[in-house]
Amino acid sequence: MSSDDSPINSIYKMQAAEDFTKARGKAVLSQIQHFLNADKDKLLSFNDVKEILKPKNEVYKGMQVVPIKLIVGSEGRYRDFNKYFLPRAEYLRNRWERVDQARLEDMTLPPIRLYEIGGAYFVRDGNHRVSVARTQGGESIDAEVTSLASEITITPSMTVDELRDQVLHYEKELFYEKTSFGKLTDDYDLDFSTPGQYEVIYNHILVHKYYLNQHIDRELPFSDALFSWYNNVYAPIIQIIKEEWIQLDFPGNTPSDLYVWIVKYWDSLKQKYDEDQYSMTDAARDFSVKYGKPRGRFFRFLGALIDQFVNFGK
Repeated sequence: MSSDDSPINSIYKMQAAEDFTKARGKAVLSQIQHFLNADKDKLLSFNDVKEILKPKNEVYKGMQVVPIKLIVGSEGRYRDFNKYFLPRAEYLRNRWERVDQARLEDMTLPPIRLYEIGGAYFVRDGNHRVSVARTQGGESIDAEVTSLASEITITPSMTVDELRDQVLHYEKELFYEKTSFGKLTDDYDLDFSTPGQYEVIYNHILVHKYYLNQHIDRELPFSDALFSWYNNVYAPIIQIIKEEWIQLDFPGNTPSDLYVWIVKYWDSLKQKYDEDQYSMTDAARDFSVKYGKPRGRFFRFLGALIDQFVNFGK
């Protein structure tokens, strides 16, 4: 009789099968409990997090003992396990049971490989080992760690949307502090739905400053350029967005989002056609028709009818 057919081996196999069945049951229950907020049950995707945080560099940290509760996501298997690394599909059974059986037999498994970013960890290799260890009450695990720099802290319960909101809050605070934007404009509603846009705005101000400097014999202070850009560029475009009801065509986006997109679109039109052929209002309307959902068009049509009625007979 081979060692694989020994009574003790059969017991381990049955125990591993039972462990997986229990883990799957917990995963199903968790999915039901988070039915109204499914993101709370999802494992974070490392690539999604990396896209949001945009880390500048990475450093190999070597072997470490990592708390399992701080492993919050995966590079490639984030759809296979839930937030608590419980298996979400039956096809994971065979490999999961083999790992669990090795644990029951007290076999030494190779260390897993992790990325660390923002104080949290993401699995590069070893998702099943993390799942088994966490399901069986393990508190730590040996791992080979590569660290990526980030100013944002990731907590174990955080969703992708919560992470994005935290990044946006951080970027806004940094921009307002760096430029004194709120103090200079009395506008604290420069908000975006995606990270990275405050840097775009900062570059817009620098370009505006460059053009203003062409007409004076001194270096214009950044604060003066910002004030001029806000009053002569940003605010008029935001006014067009509001008057044309354009934000209604782009649900989930802010007026500042639309400002960035419309300016970029207007610039492309000016390069393609005669610069005087398209006004900013024309560019905004054209952008909305091409890329937006037709919610605001009814209000623009209604507004035009009201204008005609008011001006009738004048």
